[in-house]
Amino acid sequence: MASSPKNMNVESYIFDQLKLRLVILSDTHGYLDENIAVLIRTADVAIHAGDVMDVSVLEQMQPALQTIAVAGNNDEQGLWSSRENCFTKKLPESVLVKLPGGTIAIEHGHRFGFSQPDHQQLIAAYPKARAIVYGHTHKQLVDQSLTPWVLNPGAAGVVRNQGGPRCLVLKTNGDQWKVEANIFPQPVVDMASRRH
Repeated sequence: MASSPKNMNVESYIFDQLKLRLVILSDTHGYLDENIAVLIRTADVAIHAGDVMDVSVLEQMQPALQTIAVAGNNDEQGLWSSRENCFTKKLPESVLVKLPGGTIAIEHGHRFGFSQPDHQQLIAAYPKARAIVYGHTHKQLVDQSLTPWVLNPGAAGVVRNQGGPRCLVLKTNGDQWKVEANIFPQPVVDMASRRH
């Protein structure tokens, strides 16, 4: 069973704007699809749920207000280049984003079940959240059947992206939240030139 949020490296962000547009992504594995980068530039906040694997991915994420990222299982010290190792130390295990309509808890998910994160454990860890965002599986999921919602944006890169890079867009207007799933065409990438 995973640690409770009290025992983890948790950062918090607070946004008081009633209307926000958030782009949520994960599992870039060193490559951010250009369609998603463009979408992020139209957002107020960008959230990366781990397995960044290259600081250039975060540098390409240019929302109006803030980029927020958590560490994934592939963002550990020593797995990135020496230039980027100092950056991996700065990535928290989880983040809470407080909005006027509720809180979003962000995790990579691997600490809640390595092959498939256990949704009940995630919900037990963040019972007061309105939504829980995780990555790791590379499979897009929007489960709004209970509160907290459980959201997985899918892979935003080219590694195991299930047919094309994916992300979620969350539009908030106070208590009104709307989640949109986005899937883009598979990019043509020279895999030999990629490090990851």
